[in-house]
Amino acid sequence: GGDHTITYPILQALAAKHGPVGLVHVDAHTDTGDTALGEKIYHGSPFRRCVQEGLLDCSRVVQIGIRGSSYDPDPHKYCREQGFRVVPVEECWMKSLEPLMREVRVQMGDKPMYLSFDIDGLDPAYAPGTGTPEIAGLTPAQALEIIRGCKGLNIVGCDLVEVAPMYDVSGNTALLGANLLFEMLCVLPGVKTL
Repeated sequence: GGDHTITYPILQALAAKHGPVGLVHVDAHTDTGDTALGEKIYHGSPFRRCVQEGLLDCSRVVQIGIRGSSYDPDPHKYCREQGFRVVPVEECWMKSLEPLMREVRVQMGDKPMYLSFDIDGLDPAYAPGTGTPEIAGLTPAQALEIIRGCKGLNIVGCDLVEVAPMYDVSGNTALLGANLLFEMLCVLPGVKTL
């Protein structure tokens, strides 16, 4: 739950302890906007604020599932300029993400990293209960491949955000979110699983 703004203070605390961290960010949106309605801190800006404060190791930031309409002809320019790897959803369609996650594991190395998962990274057919749904998203199986692909990395924190149960009378979004959080707990360092 919570909107993606919550990741900003979490990363402030983690960077104070570990220095700049890597980031695996699953989302329909890059969340690197500058302002909205005159506000610099909102759910579409946390990662720009994190860059500005030096909280991220930008050479170890991967954004997966990015898509949707934009007011900008080059909506990912800021991310690329920072050194982020942006993986548009088109590169994920109809395939396993295990090969991508092997590359991500190499990129993250053994340094501290954070996993931030916005439920709108998934297609709204699976997770309609969110405030900013975008069509043609990731599948639940791909979400599991991403999370399980982080096992063994130096994960210092994780979140799952933007679940809004009131937009999904079926309860499927909350069910999916809860299961993804369980999977995240299972890949934390030191957790033994079967």
